[in-house]
Amino acid sequence: MRNGGFFIVLALILLMYSLINFWVGLRGWQLLGRFIPFLNVKLYWIAFWLVALSFFAARLGGGFLPVRAGRWLTVLGSYWLAALFYLILALALVEVVLLAVRIAGFMPGGLAGHARVSLAVGLAVFIGVGCTVAYGWWNALHPRVVHYQVNIPKQAGTLKDLHLVMVSDLHLGIIVHNGRLIQMVDMIKELQPDLVLMPGDIIDENPGPFVEQDMVSSFRRLAPKYGIYAVPGNHEYIGRESEVIAAHLGDAGINVLRDQYVKVADSFYVAGRDEISRSRMGAGGRKDLGDVMKGVDLSLPVILLDHQPVELDRCREQGVDLMFSGHTHLGQMFPNNLITRRIFEVDWGYLRKGSLQVIVSCGFGTWGPPIRVGNRPEIVDLSISFGPGEGQGR
Repeated sequence: MRNGGFFIVLALILLMYSLINFWVGLRGWQLLGRFIPFLNVKLYWIAFWLVALSFFAARLGGGFLPVRAGRWLTVLGSYWLAALFYLILALALVEVVLLAVRIAGFMPGGLAGHARVSLAVGLAVFIGVGCTVAYGWWNALHPRVVHYQVNIPKQAGTLKDLHLVMVSDLHLGIIVHNGRLIQMVDMIKELQPDLVLMPGDIIDENPGPFVEQDMVSSFRRLAPKYGIYAVPGNHEYIGRESEVIAAHLGDAGINVLRDQYVKVADSFYVAGRDEISRSRMGAGGRKDLGDVMKGVDLSLPVILLDHQPVELDRCREQGVDLMFSGHTHLGQMFPNNLITRRIFEVDWGYLRKGSLQVIVSCGFGTWGPPIRVGNRPEIVDLSISFGPGEGQGR
């Protein structure tokens, strides 16, 4: 029964996806394709559907396709998803304007009977979407370092301050490959942090590329003074290989905390929540934060990692001083940030709620479409002072 429900949902998703693509493809032919001399309608639709279905072909045919073919289809399909997203927005705007023009009586036959206008609109959409995707690709490959300074008004043993780096949502795999990881490691090493924290979505579902590209060796180059700590994200669970992923991260020198805490340098705590959505992946629910925090000496600073920026009030009640999250990608592609802003109390940046301070990163990598529009990939560089102080500054 459960498998039957899954296939029904999958069939509905494929149907909806196919209908949306058909509409985009039809408008693409009407506005632009029919004006290309060497292109006939049959060849157009064959090429269109090969591209449009490439992502699903890679995902559903992974166990049957040759490895190289599957990876090429993944890359092609990922870029198509980016183009499709902006084509939908652009063509929807065209439809609205066209409807208004027809109602006003300025263009009785629609665009089909006005070849020059149709070609101009088609070229505008094609160039606009192409430039947007090209910029988003370039932007996703150029991460920045975002600096914060915070104060935690507690004594931390003999430590007066702490320099740490936080990086989230790497999504290491076929798209965000070892070369990108090496770039990140080099940037972090330049910052020379005492501690590195990673709040989830480190490996993108399938650990195969992580192993094949020897990303373990890349991570091992970090070796900060107080270690590397991480928590799982939803993508560590989606592929049902969370235990395998945790083992590989352990080999890379990363301590994965799942509803656990550690006392570091006898001076402060790093606690890690398991992923809140793990129950939807068949892995059961996570512990209540109160159970996780049992035994923590709240006179010392408590730093919490939680992949999604949720349950902030609960964190404050339990004595957490500083919380790090990711997950949101700040929408990854504008205007999706308008949605993340409504879902989360803070979807990027800094928030203070009483004694709790929260920093949410938009992440280093990408998921699905390998582009970023309206935000930049980032590494968070944070200086913490302990004892009486002013709080936060940028």
